[in-house]
Amino acid sequence: MTIKNITDYLEKLAPLTYAEDFDNVGLLVGNAQTSVTGILVTLDTLEQTVDEAIAKNCNLIVSFHPIIFGGLKKLNGNSYVERVVLKAIKNDIAIYAPHTALDNSENGVSAKMCEVLGLENTKILIPKKGIIKKLTTFVPVEKAEALRKALFAAGAGNIGNYDSCSFNIEGQGTYRGNENSNPVYGKKGVLHTEKETQISVIFETKNEQEIFKSLYQNHPYEEVAYDLISTENVHQNIGMGMIGELATEMNETDFLLFLKKTMKTDCVRYSNLLNKKIKKVAVLGGSGSFAISNAIRAGADAYVSADFKYHEFFKAENSILLADIGHYESEQFTKNLLVDYLTKKFTNFAVILSEKSTNPIYYL
Repeated sequence: MTIKNITDYLEKLAPLTYAEDFDNVGLLVGNAQTSVTGILVTLDTLEQTVDEAIAKNCNLIVSFHPIIFGGLKKLNGNSYVERVVLKAIKNDIAIYAPHTALDNSENGVSAKMCEVLGLENTKILIPKKGIIKKLTTFVPVEKAEALRKALFAAGAGNIGNYDSCSFNIEGQGTYRGNENSNPVYGKKGVLHTEKETQISVIFETKNEQEIFKSLYQNHPYEEVAYDLISTENVHQNIGMGMIGELATEMNETDFLLFLKKTMKTDCVRYSNLLNKKIKKVAVLGGSGSFAISNAIRAGADAYVSADFKYHEFFKAENSILLADIGHYESEQFTKNLLVDYLTKKFTNFAVILSEKSTNPIYYL
């Protein structure tokens, strides 16, 4: 079993195309073809994390946060990032990080928060743009059905709760091949008119390679004509944060105490109490102040996230309860999510939940 086998499986849960543009995700250290002896799952990769991997015979660390975020210009061991990378390389330990790819996954970080809090009827808070493309191609009429089926099988034509979606127009295509051509229909050097079907399908960017492989394998023409368009359509099942409902509404104080206990945090920073019941709750793991307005527009009674600055609490506008439970605390159960996911698939070596806390913040 190679590292690539592991990362390919992880990317079914959190395709790297889901990651934000600013992020640095994927295999950050190591060779994808290396055989795996064990996997250590952690929230962050520190020197103590690499030491733990060595002690437990794990040569792959799956770390939610990427240890290399910006560019590394030197590897002199002068920062904790450089020391971690050097120690990992010296000990042949690979490091893989899904980060915002898992944040944007329907079954990722926010979904795990919803599960822990017992939220029901959940949906994505901020559906993601830029991961849906549209393919249009032209094929002889009698070959259209077979090509459509092949594209659907490769992942094209899925829209929300529907699959096998396409739009089709019949018309006439013309072409003339030169002396080096080998036309399937018509003759080289002769202008040919062919009855064709124009097929349009949308697809997620994660499926692009397979869809184009299918297109070329199943299209009869020597030269395949197509248009490819990137759309701004949102994907309702992919994106940042989630919103759901508590099984039983609570008053604000009870909700905050429930939050503190359930999310295992020593401190909950919150906005002005509004003397209202909490039923609809929005969540987002990590730094989530950017989504306050989204939570308000979605009608949430409370928004649970982390890293709110002083002035950002004013954005509650007396319409929502903001609860900052801490960055580490909001994402802590992500480790369990990854361990459970990997353990179900891989049973011939250890998948270990790191015992080391990497939380850099302490409370009195």
